Amino acid sequence: MQITRNRILGVIGVVLLIGHLLSVWWSIEPSPIEPETYAGSSKHVVGYATTSSIINTMETLLDKPGGWLSNDVMPPSVLMDNMPAFEFGALEQTRDLALIMRKEFSRSQSQSTADSDLSEAHSKLNIDHTSWLVPSSESQYREAIKLFKLYRAKISDTENSDAQFYARADNLNEWLKEVQKRLGSISQRLSASVGQERINTDLAGETAARQSTPGYAIAEVKTSWWEIDDVFYESRGSAWALLNFMKAVEVDFADVLQDKNAEVSLKQIIRELEATQQTVWSPMVLNGSGFGLVANHSLVMANYISRANAAVIDLTNLLSQG
Repeated sequence: MQITRNRILGVIGVVLLIGHLLSVWWSIEPSPIEPETYAGSSKHVVGYATTSSIINTMETLLDKPGGWLSNDVMPPSVLMDNMPAFEFGALEQTRDLALIMRKEFSRSQSQSTADSDLSEAHSKLNIDHTSWLVPSSESQYREAIKLFKLYRAKISDTENSDAQFYARADNLNEWLKEVQKRLGSISQRLSASVGQERINTDLAGETAARQSTPGYAIAEVKTSWWEIDDVFYESRGSAWALLNFMKAVEVDFADVLQDKNAEVSLKQIIRELEATQQTVWSPMVLNGSGFGLVANHSLVMANYISRANAAVIDLTNLLSQG
């Protein structure tokens, strides 16, 4: 009886050890992706790098160790939350860029027709990232990747003038505006790790502005202790995907950036985003006070995100100038 009990405990111990090792392996974050250019011709195909960045980003998320973990319902992945948060942050940035590609990058003007492949791909990316029944999120994301590849093939075909990618300052600015909103939200959520009083500035700057329901003049904002690591890794995933996209934009919009003398501003954005991907040596995300004895990883991340956002605003201003 004692031998049987020991065997059972031994088996349980081995299973737990294997589950732990798998969770550690599956929690390894992917490295930033270098931009991919069209190898079939000596001339660069405008839009190839940006489209490839979406494809490679999503393929990396789906094919990394453990695959797509956000919708897993079995251990050990069901007990993991850091990597699913990372995946969601990257997915949100991908959705933003896919939307702008459908609305701006692939259209010459407001009256032009949206590309059918991009429209369908954007729709498939918006499925719930935790869906595991039919259709599963992975299947829809892989369908979206196929559609992006079809679009990439069309813009690479010199005999096909129906599909286009327009590298202009105005449509690049439309994407950067979305990036500003995303980074601003992330920065606010990271800063709320220590709790703070925020003055309501929703209607600032316009005396006639109104809102649907009354708001507090001062609000206490604090991220739950249980959600601090999720917000931190979501921001890392978001910054990782945005870094991939910025490197691609640097290739496709090189002439526009040079014309506006804005290359340095984009390089500054890339530099700050690269800093967000530094190795986290602590076994857990610490939440010390701002100037306390214990580090606060969320505030450090918020610093890099805020600096990147400031550089995005500078780049937007440069692109807006004639």
